[in-house]
Amino acid sequence: MRNSHWNDLKGMAAGKKTACHPVGFIIDSPWLPGWYGISTLDYYSSDDLWLRANLKAVSAFPDVWFMPGFWSEYGMCTEPSAFGSKMVFSKASLPHASRVLEDISDGDRLQQPDVRTDGMLPFVVNRLRHAHDSIRNAGHEIRFAVSRGPLNIASFLMGTTEFMLALALDPDGSHRLIRKITTFISDWISWQKECFPSIEGILILDDLIGFVGEQEFGEFVVPYMKEIFSVFDADIRFLHNDADGLITAKHLNDMNVNMFNFSNNHTMGVIRDLAGKDVILVGNVPPRDVMAFGKPSDVASAVRKAFHETDDKSHIVWSVGGGMPPDVKDENIFAFIETVKELNQL
Repeated sequence: MRNSHWNDLKGMAAGKKTACHPVGFIIDSPWLPGWYGISTLDYYSSDDLWLRANLKAVSAFPDVWFMPGFWSEYGMCTEPSAFGSKMVFSKASLPHASRVLEDISDGDRLQQPDVRTDGMLPFVVNRLRHAHDSIRNAGHEIRFAVSRGPLNIASFLMGTTEFMLALALDPDGSHRLIRKITTFISDWISWQKECFPSIEGILILDDLIGFVGEQEFGEFVVPYMKEIFSVFDADIRFLHNDADGLITAKHLNDMNVNMFNFSNNHTMGVIRDLAGKDVILVGNVPPRDVMAFGKPSDVASAVRKAFHETDDKSHIVWSVGGGMPPDVKDENIFAFIETVKELNQL
């Protein structure tokens, strides 16, 4: 993130009033390659093209808080690759991580990954090392340690339906697998922090937590997420879940989360009431139907609608309800920015 944006975000988390209502987006490989005019395979395989695409984004929209900023990733393959998942890459579409578990009991045979050497993790870190000077020269810094969450990773290793069934039919086996993955995530976050001391934030992305009920959330999500978000004393503890987020919002404090990106299916007011007044909310315009498929006027209308869904606008980063989707054009991003600027005057 740009250094000034990071300082403003930390100030917001500390309760300081920002000078304006900020606009921010989670950007990564679903959007950046197509927007920059290259294939996803080129984006993943060329450190130079990856850097150029990210530098162009921060230059084209200098006032936007891009989060996590210069995200070094290989789609959903990054973390599963450390457990031995076969990675399938194609030129145009996002990569796919193949299953490695046929049954929840197979999780016991998985070796604990070494985050310094296994899968694509060394490539993630090395890309950032090579680009670090260029990132700094552009006025940015590496601020977030990033990982998919434990249930999300488990679903890639085993299959979503199979893992969800295992949570109900074999809770002990499920706990063992989640424990192994949580230890891995904690190691991975710690290693990123060790490699880049400028990291002061943690970003965890896990949509699968939105698929479990209240009781399962308390058992299989809260304790593991709290452990992950407490790996180091992070100023920003950012959770992304753009599946159902009502249960998640109620338990943000229990998980040591102070920033939440949630589904556009929930209004700002509802999430604010559930999350509490001190959590930074990130949303809430529909990413695909409005931001990608809509006209600039549709984007402006959706921003105004979200703006009027809550009276408390002190801890909000105006965004989409999820990550930036494919095919979002410049004119829609500019419409979003300009509408927030207009609303700043109210």
